Amino acid sequence: MATYKEIKGVTVQTKDTDPVIGGVAGGSWSSGGALNTGRSEGGGAGSTTASVAFGGYTGTVYSNLTETWNGSSWTEVNELNIGRAGLARAGTSYTAALCISGANPPPAYKTEVEIWNGTNWTDTGELSVGRYQGAGSGTTTSALFVGGFPPASNQVESWNGSSWTEITEINTSRGTVGGSGASNTSSVAFGGRTAPTTYTGLTEEWDGSSWTEKSDMNTSRGAGASTITATDTIAFGGQNQSGYFDQTEHWNGTVWTELSDLALARNSGGGHGTSANAMQLGGDPSPGGGYTATEHWTTAPITAAILTEGDIFLSGGTTLKGFGKAAGIPAATWASGGSLNTARDASQGGGTQTAAAYVGGALANPPYQTAIHEQYNGSTWTETTDINTARRYSVTTGLQGSLLYSGQGAPAGNQVESWNGSSWTEVAEINTSRGYGGRAGTQTASIFASGYTTTTGVNNNESWNGSSWTEVAEVNTIKYANAGGGTQTSAIAAGGHNNSGYVANAETWNGTSWTEVADLNTTRGYFAGDGTNDADCLVFGGNTPPPATVAVTEYWNGSSWTEVNDLSTARGNGMGGSGSGNTNLCFGGTDPSARSTATEEFTAGNTLSDVTVS
Repeated sequence: MATYKEIKGVTVQTKDTDPVIGGVAGGSWSSGGALNTGRSEGGGAGSTTASVAFGGYTGTVYSNLTETWNGSSWTEVNELNIGRAGLARAGTSYTAALCISGANPPPAYKTEVEIWNGTNWTDTGELSVGRYQGAGSGTTTSALFVGGFPPASNQVESWNGSSWTEITEINTSRGTVGGSGASNTSSVAFGGRTAPTTYTGLTEEWDGSSWTEKSDMNTSRGAGASTITATDTIAFGGQNQSGYFDQTEHWNGTVWTELSDLALARNSGGGHGTSANAMQLGGDPSPGGGYTATEHWTTAPITAAILTEGDIFLSGGTTLKGFGKAAGIPAATWASGGSLNTARDASQGGGTQTAAAYVGGALANPPYQTAIHEQYNGSTWTETTDINTARRYSVTTGLQGSLLYSGQGAPAGNQVESWNGSSWTEVAEINTSRGYGGRAGTQTASIFASGYTTTTGVNNNESWNGSSWTEVAEVNTIKYANAGGGTQTSAIAAGGHNNSGYVANAETWNGTSWTEVADLNTTRGYFAGDGTNDADCLVFGGNTPPPATVAVTEYWNGSSWTEVNDLSTARGNGMGGSGSGNTNLCFGGTDPSARSTATEEFTAGNTLSDVTVS
């Protein structure tokens, strides 16, 4: 028997402990020393080894208490001149910090600003307008104060070390906003509350002259703590209408990425530091309270082993593990995407999560079938060149710029059209006229399996080589309105209708023959899905008897189906699906009684999982 090294040319690494999983150099939270006085809505500056915490609400008092941290314990030191909560902070060091604005108690909104020199607090230049729960960023000589209440404000003031000046407003008014930045010319404002129960994940970047909207946070929330640069920061904790959060997200100047969670979900905690070394201070355990607990964020040293996509190793010398998006059951939820321009169902999609296409389908009124072709760029659907022949109950394979499309029409059709990125061209017809079949592959190498002829389901399977269709081995079970995906030589087809009723049956294709595998957990048809091969597929939604519409999502790993997080809204009757088992789109369909324009996005992260070999 050949060894792994003989096959691959390298040996499998053996590690005593598992390497760090991703994140910002594999960061994680750990418990820190408890504050002497629990509080929320306070401020802080410094690092996990030397910090200062000040102000906040103790549950009964708008506090002026100040405490310093030496790496092992907190000590009470000289107090603020004015007790306050809902304050903003600026500064990078435990010996140099600003305490900005706040309230004591509301509606006594403060314009006063105090500066800390490591020993004492001193009053300095006042703001133009008092407000609380705004965001501070920068240093003691170059800072910004953004937003706040009441009401939700878009005001921004800049500090030059001696005075505050009103400057260009942020685009969206809000309070409980997060802020991070190195100076008054480079900052970012994110999240916040725009109305009493309306929260946002909106991110805006300041370049010294204007605010520009950037990518939203993954979780809309307010009062998350933050760190100190505009292009490398972390936000953690916070609250929205759903409750308190423990999520941590990293901002790299372009996108937000979820990292390891806090141990304790909390709102209105003080936070400071860098993306490599940060501290979470206190916070609300419930309205009107204050934690003493602190948490420290640290990253793995540069020399630490960090897992990357495709890694495989022996853990402890006994268990083979792999790391990747398909290494285990994908942990993800569905998020809202851009809406289709035209509501429709009875069609399929092609492409990927960020470059998808939805072609043809059925409208609400006769003649029902449509020629509409829309493309998705990851956020917006745009109508482009129509297909030549309007059709529904369609089959679409390939990528956004190179699609192959066939559909039933009225009556059943055998037409096939090919898309080259700008126009549709009719190509060789399929041998058996039908629609609502399964598909897998690309524009030049695909299969069209099973389907419906307008009178009956069939199990025909045809293979496309880029110029002609050839009948190949039939699917074992006659059915239509099934879902699946893959390639011309490695695919799966699951569920559907077999002329008598809905089925849970699933079969895989190896390029030569179909093999029955484990059934779906939920019997259904007229649903959607897509995958990369016969061991990686996601299916979702659909219709079940008597009939009903479901939101159920299932993942296929090559041996079994596992239920994962449901669609936000149940839908069926042939919606579109594009992507893989770990990054997928759901769009269109019937939701649950009217044709839908809604798009949902499913995105899973990398997973560390045991690897089974045979």
